[in-house]
Amino acid sequence: MAESTRSFANPADVPRGTLAELFLSAVERFGDKPVYGDATYRHVEDVVRQAAAALSECGLERGARAAILSENRREWALADWACLCAGVVVVPVYSTLPAVQVAYILKDSGASLVFASDGEQTAKAREAAEEAGHQARIVAFERDAAGGAVLAWDDFLALGGGASPEDMRRAALLAKPDDIATMIYTSGTTGTPKGVMLTHDNIASNVWAASRTLEVTSEDSTISFLPLSHVLQRMVDYLFFHSGCQVAHGTIDGVADDIKRLRPTLLASVPRLYEKVYQKVLGATGLKGKLVRWAAGVGREAALLREAGRTMPAGLRLKLALADKLVFAKLRAGLGGRLRFFVSGGAALAPEINRFFLGAGIRILEGYGLSETSPVTNVNTFEHFRIGTVGRPVPGTEIRIAGDGEILVRGPQIMKGYHGLEEQTREVLSADGWFSTGDIGELSEDGYLTITDRKKDLIKTSGGKYVAPQAIENRLKQNPFFEQAVVVGEGRKFCSVLVAPALDYLEEWAAAAGAGGEGRPDGEAVPETGDDPESRAAARARALLDRPACRERLKEEVFHALRNLARFETPKKIGFISRPLTIENGALTPTQKVKRRVVAERHAAMIDDFYDERHAERTVFVA
Repeated sequence: MAESTRSFANPADVPRGTLAELFLSAVERFGDKPVYGDATYRHVEDVVRQAAAALSECGLERGARAAILSENRREWALADWACLCAGVVVVPVYSTLPAVQVAYILKDSGASLVFASDGEQTAKAREAAEEAGHQARIVAFERDAAGGAVLAWDDFLALGGGASPEDMRRAALLAKPDDIATMIYTSGTTGTPKGVMLTHDNIASNVWAASRTLEVTSEDSTISFLPLSHVLQRMVDYLFFHSGCQVAHGTIDGVADDIKRLRPTLLASVPRLYEKVYQKVLGATGLKGKLVRWAAGVGREAALLREAGRTMPAGLRLKLALADKLVFAKLRAGLGGRLRFFVSGGAALAPEINRFFLGAGIRILEGYGLSETSPVTNVNTFEHFRIGTVGRPVPGTEIRIAGDGEILVRGPQIMKGYHGLEEQTREVLSADGWFSTGDIGELSEDGYLTITDRKKDLIKTSGGKYVAPQAIENRLKQNPFFEQAVVVGEGRKFCSVLVAPALDYLEEWAAAAGAGGEGRPDGEAVPETGDDPESRAAARARALLDRPACRERLKEEVFHALRNLARFETPKKIGFISRPLTIENGALTPTQKVKRRVVAERHAAMIDDFYDERHAERTVFVA
């Protein structure tokens, strides 16, 4: 391990415990209070009792593994609690994964039962089990997906109908803090997914630390819309259950409508939600656009003073009140009108986006963690808040910065190891409990951690310069013209960037500017278009990128957004990609992280053209 350059600890007497104890305690405290929609804690306990007994009837004893292949829904949580109370290790599987990847997880984990949501996921589970040559019983949450060897959820519950509450409680209390509660397979941005083994105490200690850090009460309500296969949503859902917070289940695609309809008081999300809201608001045009940008400037000025703990001048207070009435109040109403705060994790949130929300009267508490850390190691709070950082360590956690800049973490939330991978576990987990995160960061004297990039994502040019791509990409994603950006240039003489345009905004601009189509650069051929949504979107993008005026405007926006970078950091070539990066086409992980290797391979020909001497004078390329 490289020598430490700085460290900070938040010592605390963290109690040891299990998630089964957390479940029983919450049921006892909140009883008839609704928790999952209109389902009360008592009702949840009754269903969990039946499901836990049914697992035993299906031959799953303590230590067996059960997978959950489903979108977020009430049954996901109920199946999870049942497994935890029965001592069955939960293996969550992203519903967006193809059958071949599901097969790998089923075989590697040894799951002997799969909970699947609907017909699509049930068929995928059957295909995956056949692909892996692995025997696994399937339980379908939806009755019309059952039949044959697939058992319906209600019929599964009936198997355990004879168990008593005392039986379940007795079995639940057999769990020990060091027992494995779940195996979460990493998203796999750099290779084959690894099964992260988290114990009951790993996660329960993180719930305890989060409860001491975030202000969640029994008066709160939320929407669980990040995939529950994602460790962040899963842990905070345990926190919500523990705190008496009412939880509705939703999806990322439907969250905008759900927020307006359900009016939650708090939400956990990845930065993409905030980026989209920011782009939509700042993307306004005409007089409305001028008003929004004025209000954003006022809000930013106010946010900077709030960050610094300084008093706001009377003139600025008046301008902020006007900006609030004309712009920010409408934004808050569009977000349900009751939000107390957001939690952001999973990737870096651009500071300017955070300041925009703060100026609008909406607090985003950015945090940090990984699957291997259950997940939270650091988070901003109302008391300790600094934009551009991921906050201070949560109680019971120590942070170090190694000599090479890597962030090291030690605390009760650190995983037990990778399933079946002892050597890879030793590579990241020292004998004295320090976990090497693979992230590069800086630590202030008073304990605020700033993430600068992924260690493996750092780009080293042929000139020996290191470039942190995420900071560059985040600048571009703040611009309403751009949906996605990926910096490339490893081993090359300079950096370049691939950019996917925001189609709705670019179309609106092109119509207003009268930007007609006069052909593609250098006579590049337009690929054929398919009938699927992704192909139709690609055709729209190509139609716009055919237009020199659009290409020129996008180029100007790229270089304007990156105008203050060091010369070696500034991309010299721009590749506009017509086909966006999605989970479905394999370019993004289920947690919306870019698979850089996949993107580089997919656009290898264009990237090679960036560095071909024949194109030395050319800046813009289109794919």
